[in-house]
Amino acid sequence: MVDRKPSGEASAVTAGASSDCCSAGHSLSDSAVAADVETLATLGNDTRYEALRLIAGADDGVCVCELEPSLGVSQGAVSQALSRLFGAGLVERRKEGRWRYYTATPRAERLLRVLDETREAGDE
Repeated sequence: MVDRKPSGEASAVTAGASSDCCSAGHSLSDSAVAADVETLATLGNDTRYEALRLIAGADDGVCVCELEPSLGVSQGAVSQALSRLFGAGLVERRKEGRWRYYTATPRAERLLRVLDETREAGDE
């Protein structure tokens, strides 16, 4: 058990615990942790997650006008979702005439695949 001192620093408070009882840690930098948290936060919204699923399932990119009826939200909400997905590096966009088309990045496709695999593993 970890207790927070008033100063905010952690201290071990379990009976008989020594300060070196375990060496929990990870090899990620602070910026990598922040990027991962941002990615997970981006996927933690129904509209953004469903938009990414639709985009990843399309063969040649998806236009905003195609997502609006599928997601059942306003064009503004779709645009905000796509902007956040783009900012998190989960979609790429290209402009053709007056239309913008979105495709899933390889990273997004891998993340969705891992989610599918872990969901399926839970069914066994």
